[in-house]
Amino acid sequence: MSQLRSKAQRDPWWLKALALSVTFGFLGLVVVVPIVSVFTNAFAKGIGPYWAAISHPDTISALKMTLLAAGCAVPLNAICGFAAAWLVTKFRFWGRDFLVSLIDVPFSVSPVISGLVFVLLFGAQGWFGPALQAMGIRIIFTPIAIVLVTVFVTFPFVTRELIPVMEEQGVQAEEAATMLGASGWNTVWRVTLPSIKWALLYGLILSNARAMGEFGAVSVVSGHIRGETNTLPLHAEILYNEYDFTGAFAVASILTFVAGATVVLKLLLERKVRK
Repeated sequence: MSQLRSKAQRDPWWLKALALSVTFGFLGLVVVVPIVSVFTNAFAKGIGPYWAAISHPDTISALKMTLLAAGCAVPLNAICGFAAAWLVTKFRFWGRDFLVSLIDVPFSVSPVISGLVFVLLFGAQGWFGPALQAMGIRIIFTPIAIVLVTVFVTFPFVTRELIPVMEEQGVQAEEAATMLGASGWNTVWRVTLPSIKWALLYGLILSNARAMGEFGAVSVVSGHIRGETNTLPLHAEILYNEYDFTGAFAVASILTFVAGATVVLKLLLERKVRK
């Protein structure tokens, strides 16, 4: 390690300058410039039109729908993600590798394809659509569909954060608690969860950020019904297509604030973990 550090210290100054220039130049081009552009266009006509755009009833409705989708998806991911990580790390069974690969499917499949799969399953001509309609239940083009696809695309974040941590910890602590007479619930609550709480929280932060900004899958199953099934990303697209650029960028600024808050929470969490 000391040899690597001394070698790094001997690197020519121009190489460090080049690396810094490329890194900051790239980040400035693909991160800083778009963020500045969002707020520049959002406030291009002043604070009045900006406030009118973000306080419009359609924007408020889209915000509520976005919060509903995230508010349902994140707790479900916390429960199901922990259960999946527990199953994968604490037990050895046939099909375990297949289950791990299955968890990664939402990462590898296009969100638009994910939405189309749910239409195939629950649409009027889908596998379960006619039976559900006979019972008076409609899934597609309702908030239920938005929640379902949001859960699907965000599920791997929690599980993938927990699996490495739980594999590293092993099962010794749980076995010791069981031998001392602790019940299964007490073992999970007092031994397992405290040791993975930071990884769980980190996964939930990432899951919430993805849920708030999801576009492709939600766009397919929502129907773009104003005041009913629009989320903030969909509402921003509609306003942009209607040439209401101030409104579109004003709505986009809300999502930018959410992204900024996510980054801050992530930094605070990482600092807490290091301490």
